[in-house]
Amino acid sequence: MSWGFETDPEYQKVLDWAEAFVTEEVEPVDCVITHAYDMEDPLRQALIPPLQQRVREKGLWATHLGPELGGQGFGQLKLGLLNEIIGRTHSGPIVFGAQAPDSGNSEILAHYGTPELKERFLKPLVNGDIVSCYSMTEPQGGSDPTSFITSAVADGDSWVINGEKWFSSNARFASFFIIMAVTDPEAARTDRASMFIVPADTPGVEIVRNTGVWGHNYEVGTHAYMRFTDVRIPRDHLLGEVGRGFAVAQTRLGGGRIHHAMRTVGLVRASLDMMMERAKTRQTRGGSLADKQLVQQMVADSWIELEQFRLLVLRTAWRIDQYKDYRRVINDIAAVKSAMPKVLHDVASRAMQVHGSLGVSDELPLGKWLSESYHMALADGATEIHKMQIGRNLMRNVEPAPGLWPTMHLPARVESAREKFRPQLEDLGLY
Repeated sequence: MSWGFETDPEYQKVLDWAEAFVTEEVEPVDCVITHAYDMEDPLRQALIPPLQQRVREKGLWATHLGPELGGQGFGQLKLGLLNEIIGRTHSGPIVFGAQAPDSGNSEILAHYGTPELKERFLKPLVNGDIVSCYSMTEPQGGSDPTSFITSAVADGDSWVINGEKWFSSNARFASFFIIMAVTDPEAARTDRASMFIVPADTPGVEIVRNTGVWGHNYEVGTHAYMRFTDVRIPRDHLLGEVGRGFAVAQTRLGGGRIHHAMRTVGLVRASLDMMMERAKTRQTRGGSLADKQLVQQMVADSWIELEQFRLLVLRTAWRIDQYKDYRRVINDIAAVKSAMPKVLHDVASRAMQVHGSLGVSDELPLGKWLSESYHMALADGATEIHKMQIGRNLMRNVEPAPGLWPTMHLPARVESAREKFRPQLEDLGLY
């Protein structure tokens, strides 16, 4: 039996380098650029590509991808430990070539794209030359693919797409979209839709408006309300088989959810670190906040919640590595996705409280992170859906009690035990 909680010494050196690199090089970039995905920003282009090159030279570029795609093929456990570090920053994921939604979109293209599509879209995406958008959610149906109405109709050598999509993140920066559209409205609910790649410059692709998010103070929002009007794409822009869009989506969503959780560990740890620094620094009523019992409780509760969540995330990553099958760890992934928003919400809230008015100001990132916790409760499926899925799956193989009383009913258990040991009890005159 093998069991341990230690990081391999050689990989720990890699993590130590990443920690120093993110602190000294990446975090300062966050303070001067507007958006890491904006390839048209000259300051972004001056600062980020050189950092990406250093990551490549260190062998840490796009480590979620296999060597055949230019990555290192790190397992999920290694990815989890690295994402803890880069996840506390805005630019970190893109500096390391591991940003959402591009990481998941690259997996879809790698699995389902034709050689031509891989050359045209996957290669520059993996190289960090372009960014992409995953356009799935719809205004009337949320993220439930069984409620989508955006359609794709075969017409000669083309597919013609019509419909609307909502909250398509980074659409205004994207060179292409991966979208889900209904190809057979009469099919079973999970067989109605298919997945397609749509170049951003295709006629009929329209950004109706860009929507912002509280705490993300960009001049123009980065989550688009999209409209597709008679958008015509070649037949080979279908990803996977017709009617298998739901299955294709799972290729990216399983990994995407665990990667979100890994990065959230970094945000929660940063919140706790800020809380403890403030508590130790702030003097009031003859001592520091760190001397106050209620503040000590806030720190303790936050540390416990962080460690519980971190271990759940790392165990889930370990199980993915062991089984190489997201379906076998569907409950684990749903669990980290469900736990993620509450942990960040609670710890960021306590950190805000300890910082007082400074905590709610825009001079600290805590308010943004608190808002992000609500965003995380919706992204890649609402928390409630994942909890329902966990409960349903756990109950599936549970048998009802064989008789009138629960199996742990104490009087019945005592009676059964007395019968089991009847000879011994009779010898002692106790039966």
